Amino acid sequence: MTHSQESDETLASTTEAPVTESNPVESTTAATPAAPAPASVPAAAPSPAAFAARPKVPAPAAVPAPVAAPVAPAINLIEAAKFGRAEEDGHVFLLLDGEEFPVGQYPGASKDEALSYFVRKFDDILAQVTLLEQRVEAKAPTTDMNKTVSHVREQLGERNSVGDVNAALARLSTLEENIKALSAAERAAHESARAVELASREAIVAEAETISAEDPTTIQWKISSARMNELFESWKAAQKNGMRLGRATEEGLWKRFRSARTVFDRHRRAYFSQLDNTNAAAKSAKESLIAEAEELATSTDWGYAAGEYRRLMDQWKGSPRASRKDDDALWARFRGAQDKFFAARQSANNALDEEFGANLIVKEALLVEAGALLPIKDLNAAKKSLQSIRDRWEEAGKVPRNDMQRVEAGLRKVEDAVRSAEDDNWRRSDPEAKARTSSALSQLEATIAGLKEDLLSAEKAGDARKVAKATEALAARELWLEQIQKAAQDFS
Repeated sequence: MTHSQESDETLASTTEAPVTESNPVESTTAATPAAPAPASVPAAAPSPAAFAARPKVPAPAAVPAPVAAPVAPAINLIEAAKFGRAEEDGHVFLLLDGEEFPVGQYPGASKDEALSYFVRKFDDILAQVTLLEQRVEAKAPTTDMNKTVSHVREQLGERNSVGDVNAALARLSTLEENIKALSAAERAAHESARAVELASREAIVAEAETISAEDPTTIQWKISSARMNELFESWKAAQKNGMRLGRATEEGLWKRFRSARTVFDRHRRAYFSQLDNTNAAAKSAKESLIAEAEELATSTDWGYAAGEYRRLMDQWKGSPRASRKDDDALWARFRGAQDKFFAARQSANNALDEEFGANLIVKEALLVEAGALLPIKDLNAAKKSLQSIRDRWEEAGKVPRNDMQRVEAGLRKVEDAVRSAEDDNWRRSDPEAKARTSSALSQLEATIAGLKEDLLSAEKAGDARKVAKATEALAARELWLEQIQKAAQDFS
């Protein structure tokens, strides 16, 4: 320690030294001027006694004596003597590895007080070591721990306290190892947390890229847009509250995420722009169909207009759809024109049905008369009666639409029965058919007779093959004969 350092240490020690009223130094210096400073202390530095001296004011008899100030904890001077010693003039020395190092001076105090002062300074250093050990034990952040170790090590190296320096240094070495292990654990935990955070950010970016890569013609824009907004909010929350990943990593992920959002937004705007164009074209086409439908709504050419409405409906079904709102409104207008026309036609048909009600009564009576002709017994009489019924049927006129099919089917049933009877009668009386049947019958009978002779010859000869062949041919010809004979009976 240099002379100036020792003087500074002495000055500092005088301001920190505890003083009590029983201090003999104070009692001797209170009534006398301050003594000259020792040679090791600059002349300008006051002595500890000068700092400690305070004039005493006699207390009144009625006031109790002042209470003494608390005394610092006792120092184990026997233990302290192992690591330091003090001289009569207050100089204190540190004993370390067989050498003595001056640590400072505490003038105006006893040797024990001077030694205790510098032991307490060492205890203050040990308190820092103990506190750091507790922090390591509690696995506190190691951010400034190495700096603290270095600071304490510097304090021990200044040799301005008295204590077991080697033991303190050993504790510091152990602390350094423990801090190193704790720091490694912190780094491992940090890397693990960073990996989780990186995976989370990667998941956000990957999902955004997946959404942006979907086919614009099939994507569900409402759902995907909402999800993309959620991903953006998740990204902002991670940026604000999540662990930092490093500028390069975060910028790389952000560029990918921003690119995915840009592509998605470009596809969305292009899709809806095209959709707007498509909707406009569909709306224009359907407006034209509506104009035609509304023009036909007042037509009384029922058949032509109904056919045109069927054509317009086919075109409507083949037209592209507009937006849901527009398409619903357009359909309402188109359907309204149709309803107007068909309502007018139905009203006209109802009027006709009322007018044709009397005709229906006549035709239903004619149906009863026609039904009496069945079954057909006398074809000529039935034909004559049916012709009379037909003439009166035409004279009766139209019937209501709902009854038209029914009454027409009733008359058609009788007409079909008469026609069938007429065809059957012609078939029976056809001379050419009779001649053909008779000739075929004669030829078949001759063929059967020949086959019977062939069968008899084959049986006599014992030729099984010819027997089988003749038997098969004979059975077929006999079946034909039966059918021809039945046809011949029909002509009789």
